[in-house]
Amino acid sequence: MKTIVLLLLAAAAISITGSTGVAFAQEGASSGDSMKLLGAGLAFGIAAGGAGIGLGQVGAAGLAVISENPALQSKVFIFVGMVESIAIYGIVMMFIILGQ
Repeated sequence: MKTIVLLLLAAAAISITGSTGVAFAQEGASSGDSMKLLGAGLAFGIAAGGAGIGLGQVGAAGLAVISENPALQSKVFIFVGMVESIAIYGIVMMFIILGQ
């Protein structure tokens, strides 16, 4: 788990340092536009990745709880929905960044 986090941080650092000082072939393209796209992509990507990892853990534990006591199924769905809302927040932030 720690190696995945370290790899993600290294990839983010390389992409941020590699995007500075890029020569554009088109006129009118500014560095601010590329940083918006990078920020929007990172906002959604990190949120979706975190939600996926969390959903895997919550889903596995939820299935174990439902197999022992089926009456707790509605509570498990609430927890799964809370984890999925993280990805929705990432999408909202992406649209906010791109809309500025």
